[in-house]
Amino acid sequence: MPELNSSQREAVRYTEGPLLVLAGAGSGKTRVITHKIVHLVEKNGVAPQHIFAVTFTNKAAREMQARADELLRGRERRGLNISTFHTLGLNILRQGHANLGFKKGFSLFDEQDSGNLVRELLCGSTSPPDETTAIRWRISAWKNALVTPQQAQQSAQNEQDARAAHLYTAYQRALRSYNAVDFDDLILLPVQLFDQFPVTLEKWQGRIRHLLVDEYQDTNLSQYQLVKQLAGIRQQLTVVGDDDQSIYSWRGARPENLARLSSDFPRLKVIKLEQNYRSTGRILKAANQLIGNNSHVFEKRLWSALGPGDAIRVVACKNEVHEAEKVVSEIIHQRFSSGAGYGDYAILYRSNHQAKLFETTLRQQNIPYYLSGGSSFFSRSEVKEVMSYLRLLSNANDDAAFLRIINTPRREIGPSTLERLAGYATARHISLLSACSELGLEQVLSAAPLGRLRAFAGRIADYQQRARGDQPIATIKALLQELDYPGWLYEKSSNDQAAERCWANITELVGWLERLQQQSETSQSLAEMISRITLQDVLDRQNDGSGGDQVHLMTLHSAKGLEFPHVFLVGMEEEILPHRSSIEEESIDEERRLAYVGITRAQRKLTISYARKRKKFGELTRCEPSRFLDELPEDELLWEGREEKISTEEKRQRGTAHLTVIRSLLS
Repeated sequence: MPELNSSQREAVRYTEGPLLVLAGAGSGKTRVITHKIVHLVEKNGVAPQHIFAVTFTNKAAREMQARADELLRGRERRGLNISTFHTLGLNILRQGHANLGFKKGFSLFDEQDSGNLVRELLCGSTSPPDETTAIRWRISAWKNALVTPQQAQQSAQNEQDARAAHLYTAYQRALRSYNAVDFDDLILLPVQLFDQFPVTLEKWQGRIRHLLVDEYQDTNLSQYQLVKQLAGIRQQLTVVGDDDQSIYSWRGARPENLARLSSDFPRLKVIKLEQNYRSTGRILKAANQLIGNNSHVFEKRLWSALGPGDAIRVVACKNEVHEAEKVVSEIIHQRFSSGAGYGDYAILYRSNHQAKLFETTLRQQNIPYYLSGGSSFFSRSEVKEVMSYLRLLSNANDDAAFLRIINTPRREIGPSTLERLAGYATARHISLLSACSELGLEQVLSAAPLGRLRAFAGRIADYQQRARGDQPIATIKALLQELDYPGWLYEKSSNDQAAERCWANITELVGWLERLQQQSETSQSLAEMISRITLQDVLDRQNDGSGGDQVHLMTLHSAKGLEFPHVFLVGMEEEILPHRSSIEEESIDEERRLAYVGITRAQRKLTISYARKRKKFGELTRCEPSRFLDELPEDELLWEGREEKISTEEKRQRGTAHLTVIRSLLS
């Protein structure tokens, strides 16, 4: 795509008012955003520091930044602001935290921190174990919809709503006492800040001369409101989106935000990007016909100049085991006949549990694969807890680490105690750990909670002193033994096997630190080891999702934004795609968009598979092919498995491919 096409060029050059770029899959939306940044700098004379571009993932922001830097090479580009929504929100809060009553250095609670806080608030409750997750999601949904705790209480329709709203109130109060915000607050609080302090909003509107927003169909209500506030009366706004790829309603995304733009920005201009640079004609014909069954505010139809390409194969399999074997066999055969790399292949599925059989079969054939979406070792709750102990031993001012472990194991130190401790620490401008040992705290807390806090602080002080010696690993092991950490894991885990897995992770963490110490030519302090291991975690998290020359395994949600020469869209069955819950709730449109996303990931070849029977709850049950198969153009589909018709030549090629694999294994 050496040159911009006419629609892309129009979108880049239009700066007379608010603009919606309706960008279909593979139509070059990132190219439009980055070229528009260059156009604003070179042709409109907008200084880079007055251009803000926001998207949803660090990967997308890095890619956008790299492309913009390349295009602006040799020109002034310092100060260009390209980030995620949440990074922008964090920057706004860092400058305006005092107005909202936060002290400098507030902590950011991640999903696990938030879950732990809700769990602590539910301590002693007779509610089911999964209520923590349900309450956390409910609070998140309220925040995304700009609903305050007071509004949630006032709108409660039943006892369950009232209970959730009460916990929302307690949750926010606890966050305040910890001088902390959660991930959703990074959008909600800037919106509230701008509502309450118009002067602050005016300053930010003065800084932003043009705002560009990527993946606009994924915005929730609070993100929409933040964009509206920042655009202000100048309305120099460019948003890029595709309602056909809105697949995140479960986390608050509202594709109808695209339609709302017309009413909130009456001068809105709409430009459609319909030329696809990724896929062949047959793939796009299938995608267009499928998504045409959804209702649309803005109609569009993708087309390609890449030619018709291969027919779309639909493979019927006996069961899920046969499906995995068939897909892996096809990868072996195609790779042998075409010379493609393993990294050219992707297996896409609706739910994570579908990956297991494909993993097993790929391992049996000694085929390298990359499982996208696997959780980081350091994201595991037990690992984060022990790391927080080590962080606090290394840095007494780490309030986030203090808050994570103050009740791990449980010490009966409640939110009200921590609220008073935080207030005292804030007034004295000291850390929470330092505040525990001050005499003045006796004027704030009664004897029992004060004693528990000082017992904890004394234990940490003791181990801080021991960690400064030349045997930090021995110190860590002694701390875990004194805490009876294995006993705590057994107490909080759902079963013994889960506790054993958690303890194995802790053992692995300690072993890792031990190896770091042994590999170092000089003696390392605990703080140095923690820094190194934390840096490793950051680098792991920055993995861009590319698995190198490995077959990619990922959910349809994870595949959004990616593309592969060869795609296998598996499990195309009723109750899988579309998912059973969506069928029951009669919300099929988003499931159809998921299928559309899967189809449009394919560049050259698309294979769709389904099983006639599948094990469910230990029993083999008959499966119904997905309704979406009936919505694809029949004349572009090549069905297999109804009647096996494999030519002699194809059988010979597959046999040769398998022999090649076997020989490579033997060698």
